[in-house]
Parts: sequence; C-alpha cells; structure tokens
Amino acid sequence: MNTKDNLCDFILFGGHGDLAFRKLMPALFHLCKDKYLASDSRIITVSRRDMNNFQHIELVKEKLIEFLPKKSFTEEDFDRFKKKLHIVTIDFCTNEGYDKLKEILDEHPERDRVNYLSTSPNYFGGICKFLSHNKLITENSRVVLEKPLGRDLESSQAINKTVLKYFEEDQIYRIDHYLGKDTVQNIMALRFSNRLFVHLWSSNHIDHVQITVAESVGAEGRWGYYDEYGAMRDMIQNHLLQLLCLIAMEPPCSLDANDIRDEKVKVLKTLRPISPHEIATKTVRAQYTAGSSMGESVPGYLDGDIKESNTETYAAVRVDIDNWRWNGVPFYIRSGKRMQKRNSEVVIQFKTMPHSIFEKNNHSPLVDNKLVIKLQPEESIELRLMNKIPGLSETMQLQEVNLELNAPHTHKRKSDAYERLILDVIRANATLFMRLDEVEAAWRWADPILEGWEQNLVPMKRYTAGTDGPTAAVQMIAHDGRSWNDD
Repeated sequence: MNTKDNLCDFILFGGHGDLAFRKLMPALFHLCKDKYLASDSRIITVSRRDMNNFQHIELVKEKLIEFLPKKSFTEEDFDRFKKKLHIVTIDFCTNEGYDKLKEILDEHPERDRVNYLSTSPNYFGGICKFLSHNKLITENSRVVLEKPLGRDLESSQAINKTVLKYFEEDQIYRIDHYLGKDTVQNIMALRFSNRLFVHLWSSNHIDHVQITVAESVGAEGRWGYYDEYGAMRDMIQNHLLQLLCLIAMEPPCSLDANDIRDEKVKVLKTLRPISPHEIATKTVRAQYTAGSSMGESVPGYLDGDIKESNTETYAAVRVDIDNWRWNGVPFYIRSGKRMQKRNSEVVIQFKTMPHSIFEKNNHSPLVDNKLVIKLQPEESIELRLMNKIPGLSETMQLQEVNLELNAPHTHKRKSDAYERLILDVIRANATLFMRLDEVEAAWRWADPILEGWEQNLVPMKRYTAGTDGPTAAVQMIAHDGRSWNDD
C-alpha cells in the first residue's frame, strides 16, 4: 500500500483529554497499524500537562490497552506507533510553549499539517491566533474543529469568525463523527446507485421518516458539559440533522465535497420553521428520573449535587421540508439519554397499499413496507416486506420478513468512524465535514425551538430511566396517526 501521499504532522491539541484517549489515539493507532499513515508521519500531542516524551508514550500505551479491543493491541504494533509520538506542553491561553512546537514543525516545513482541536471551543480562537502569530499556519495546514460549535447561531458565528481570521474556509474541517460511519455513507450509495429506490424516494411512495439516536448511558461524568447543551444542541442540531440531509437531499452532480454539501444546505434551507404556537404540538423535551438500566438502579438527572436544571436529556421534533420531493412527508427525529437500550436508526416508512386482495385470508392487515437503516450498536440495512407463510394452508397467509442489504461479511476488523474522518482530513477530502453555511442553516432552524423552550412554551416532561422516553413523544406522533418504530 502506497502511503506517501498520507505524510503529515498530526498536531493533537488537548491530546490528554477523554476524547483523545478513547477515540482519537485508537483511531491513529489503527491507521498506523493498517499502514494508512506514512512511516515518517508524526503525531504531536499538545497538552497543558507537563510531561516528558517517555512519560507521554507510557501514558498513551496505558490508555490504548484500556480502550482498544484486546486483540487489537500488540507490543510489535505499538513499537512502530510510538516512534511517531511526541509531546509539547503549551498553555492554550497564552503564547507560552508555541516556540517548542515551532521547533518541531520547522524540521519539516513542507509537510501537510493537521491541527486537531480536541479542546473546549473556548480555546479555538486563541489556539488559531497563536499558531498564526508563530507562523505555524502554512498553505498545507488544516484545522479540525470538534463540536459543539456554539450554543446558538450568534455564538457559533463568533467561533467561526475567529477561526476564519487565521484559516481559509477550505482549510477548516468541522467534524461530525456520525458521518464517518460506513452505514451512514452507504445511504448515498443506496439512494443514488440503485434504480430500485430512485422513483420510490419521494412523497409519492413514502409516508414518513423516523430518525432515532437513543443512548442507554446517562449524563454522569459529563454533567457539567451536558447541562450547558442538552439533547437539542448536543445531538439534534448536528448529528440528526446531518442524517436527515443525507436522506432528503437531491442527487449531487458529482461526489465532489462541495457538490454534496451544496445539496445538504438546500435541505436545511427548506426546513419549515416551527412557530411559537406550534412548539407545544411539534416538539417534546424531557428529563430522566431515577430508574433501572441494564438491571441496575440508576439515579435521575437531578439526583446529584444540582437539584434544579432546565436542560433536556430527551428531545423529539416533527420536521417538515417545504419542497416538491418531500411535501406532506413528516420527519420525526428524537434523541435521549438513559433510554431502554442503545439504538440509532433511520426508518423509511412507505405508504399503505392502495388496495389489498389478501384481507379476507389474513387475520391481521398488511404491514407497510419499511427500510430500516441501523447505525448502532450494530450497523445494518433491512428492507421489510410481506411474504407468504410456507405451507399447505387453504388460504394464502402472509407474514413480514426482513431482506438484509448488508455487505458480505468479512473477517476484517470494522473501522471506527474517527479512522475514516481523520484519514479524510489527512487526504484533504472535506466531503464528510460541515461547511460554514451548513452549520449556520442548522442553527437558524434550531434557535426558535430553543428560544420557545426557554420561554416554557412546552413544559419539561419526565421519563423513567431505562424506558423508551416520555409518553408525550408517543402522543406527538400518535396525533398524526403514526407510531414510533420500537421493535
């Protein structure tokens, strides 16, 4: 495998944080192990922790053993990986320490540089400023921004405006790790390479769409961060709207990054605004209370040191798209913590048959066809169809069956989403990253909902930890004569 084009210096700011140890270092380790990184590439951790290189390497090893699957880590692989590892101690709030980073980077000034900001967004502007001040930004430099990019449109614009003082838009990679999942990328392949779906993919044949991201874990350990953002800002404004765009977008004229992102922006611009008088009927917000998860008792969201909070741990919204393809097709999106099980999926619900010749033969009505795209915990695509029950019955009895549309099983390890996204940044492929106008369009749609919630136009509901969420969400979709796909 030729990796000479993947030669770079990967500079990881906040490299001793939770995300870096849980996701980023394991992803870089696998890219190195699978020979997707050039042998001379360097991984330079920038941390506020004062530590020498030997201590840093030992810490990285300890964390890789902790977070990698047991069979993935070998001493032989780590011996190759550790040669890439370097550490620089920098106080993100001051210019102190950047001279040490410059000394390392100036050894290979011609290399591509990936600056991955795995820090609080509060540091984004300062880091970019000091990189520029020390002449560490070249035409071959890129910067990766982790979410959250603000709490609303105004704060998001402020963050992006600051970063854009020092980097051009085509150098900025705003990451959404959901877009790195193979099954998410397969949505485009499914839609645009199979004639079977081309004419079915519209309001003529689709009744509605559901997008669910449910987590069984609570906010413990991340309470301080989570309470500032909540389910709408943390999940719906970015992850779920990105999934909605892939489902709803028109065919791009090519696979070029900007052609794809142009079509996603068109979808975001056609999202129907939710007015103040619709917030109570089209949105639900809720917090989990004490309950049981995985057979163990778990506390409620407010059972810790803080007894009051107006932050939602669950959100559900009916989204309407005002264009020709999707007129009259609602998109129901929901996300919550401390749900019954971890489950992320997209359900394309097709319309009911206009007439059934089987009604007299079956004890129950026909089940409408649906396409179920599962993202986690396992990735799969299923087309649910009606089929005859085998046997010699006098009448023809039908049952629902699943047609699996998954890629052939291989014994290769399944790559993590961050591996794909990091490799794309190294390759300067921006397809799976959000452009500025995407981010702003998503906030313009979400802000009125958040403002309505702050004004208590829809009261905060409660749901027991370990359940499927608040009854208000069931009532919201039932009001339209539909129900959630809770298999």
